[in-house]
Amino acid sequence: MKFIVAILIAVVSLVTYWCNRQENEFTGQVQHVDMTVEQEIALGLQTAPKMASQYGGLHPDEQARAEVNAIGQRLVQNTRVSETPYKFDFHLLADEKTVNAFALPGGQIFITAGLLRRLSTEAQLAGVLGHEIGHVVGRHSAQQLAKAKLTQGLTGAAAIATYDPDNPASQTGAVAAAMIGKLMNMRYGREDELESDRLAVRLTGEAGYDPRAMIEVMRILEEASGGASGPEFAQTHPNPGNRIAEIERAIQQEYPNGLPAGLVE
Repeated sequence: MKFIVAILIAVVSLVTYWCNRQENEFTGQVQHVDMTVEQEIALGLQTAPKMASQYGGLHPDEQARAEVNAIGQRLVQNTRVSETPYKFDFHLLADEKTVNAFALPGGQIFITAGLLRRLSTEAQLAGVLGHEIGHVVGRHSAQQLAKAKLTQGLTGAAAIATYDPDNPASQTGAVAAAMIGKLMNMRYGREDELESDRLAVRLTGEAGYDPRAMIEVMRILEEASGGASGPEFAQTHPNPGNRIAEIERAIQQEYPNGLPAGLVE
């Protein structure tokens, strides 16, 4: 009986995942997502205050917050991002120690003071924010939620099929399945990061910023990691050094005849 239940759970999870397909109007890719853009926006707005509180809330310097938002809005208004239904807000967080930036579904984007103080140019900040915009328009959060549901369903089915109450050692099968599922989702996460890097190259250039500044951002992040980031396969982000090669390739593809003059560095 437990095997029948496990098979049903696995089949339902797979069918639900593969049938929920939508074309991303910004990237043109067909994605597995099971929520609407409106739901993404609502989820981001609902989650934003809680996420900000985890980093000490918003930074008390109103001028610094305004400058971050102004650069973010320039990226939005001067690119195709302005044609999307997402509502973008850019927030500077008070946390001076954490080096981080992240995006919530729907357009709520955050950067910590710890990362901002390491950046030395406007173009570097634009590269960071452009990367996070890429996550939003790429619908990466919605994709990850759909994949997480699929993984949860499959690992749950595996746990039901392999668990024997008379044999505690049978739990190791479920643990192994959960670990495999986690690594699968990490793999998707790294691919999303690389796509966001490529989108950031396009967005920064279109908005008048030098996309080569993103290369220096990668060096800053690598330095911030202290060189102790561990094996790349066990990370949610690709190694910054490896990302540099991808960014350089994206710049060459976007500007085969060279970058235009007058870009903000």
